[in-house]
Amino acid sequence: MKKLEELRIVSLAPSVTSILLSLGVGRELVGVSRWCKDVADVGARPAVGDCWKLDLRAVMRLRPSLLIGSVPFAAETVQRILAEPAAFLAINPRSLADIYSDVRTLGRLVERGRAAQLLLRKMRAGFADVAREARLHGASRRVRVYCEAWPKPRISSPPWVAELVEIAGGKMVVGAGSQVTDEEVARAAPELIVLAWAATGGRAKVSSALRNPAWRDVPAVRNGRVVVIRDELLNTPGPPLVEGARELARAIRETAC
Repeated sequence: MKKLEELRIVSLAPSVTSILLSLGVGRELVGVSRWCKDVADVGARPAVGDCWKLDLRAVMRLRPSLLIGSVPFAAETVQRILAEPAAFLAINPRSLADIYSDVRTLGRLVERGRAAQLLLRKMRAGFADVAREARLHGASRRVRVYCEAWPKPRISSPPWVAELVEIAGGKMVVGAGSQVTDEEVARAAPELIVLAWAATGGRAKVSSALRNPAWRDVPAVRNGRVVVIRDELLNTPGPPLVEGARELARAIRETAC
């Protein structure tokens, strides 16, 4: 790996960008994905696409020594990247523990190990605050929650979101990070449905759940407890998850009242 002063990093994922900028990486980060501006102040850094649709010629004009992205990738994109004279790192977090490990890995990579430890301490403290508030002001039982990352096909939110739901005082009642059916969700009988559709910001459609005939007897639908949380707060495996946990806790607390 090149010395720090020689590193030229292009981030292909918002999670990577949010972590690197939280670590204080500035000069070394020379390009970002088109979604990164939604989670971090990327300034005037050029946007080069993402892991699915990438303008590789624009990337290589930035003279990167390292490209970092996050699974899933389009297979063709990976093949094209690997043919270029730049190192490539792909991260694939599933749990909060994986995310913490990615923070440490990126910290070592950019010689900011201490900053990585401070960031981890800050994230853990944020989650601990959310959990403490949930215990103090939450219900005597855990609210049943279904979080959705995509509607067609219906895909439940990633496993780390299930952990955030637990931190926030709820219980994810549908398997996390998997394709599910209307019937499976209905049988799980969630009291709260959270829509955080990937790459949509806060534009997920509550009406799609409320008008779903298969869900008319679901408690969350009967009681109008379908909420939207901005997707970058739940689908970005990095520092934004702390605010995502706070949003979940608020929705769970309002459902329990």
